[in-house]
Amino acid sequence: MSLTVSEQIIAILAREAVLDPHEVRPEMTIEDLGLDSLGLVETIFAIEETFDISVPFNANDPAQGDFDISSVGAIVAAVERLIAARGAALA
Repeated sequence: MSLTVSEQIIAILAREAVLDPHEVRPEMTIEDLGLDSLGLVETIFAIEETFDISVPFNANDPAQGDFDISSVGAIVAAVERLIAARGAALA
């Protein structure tokens, strides 16, 4: 049984935040997870590697750019859009 995109992202976030995946909820923010800037960058790298996508993320100014990191749910939705865009580009 393969994991959904959401489950994989939650697993990545939980690993970086040193939490159990069951503790990670869609409404949680990066701050709620206790991730610092380095943890966020590590998370972005792990997402890119896991899904073979390029995340438009500016580590110097995370609020800028087209990648919404306002919550776990927003990150999942943004990754799903990037995966869909990659698939459309390959078609």
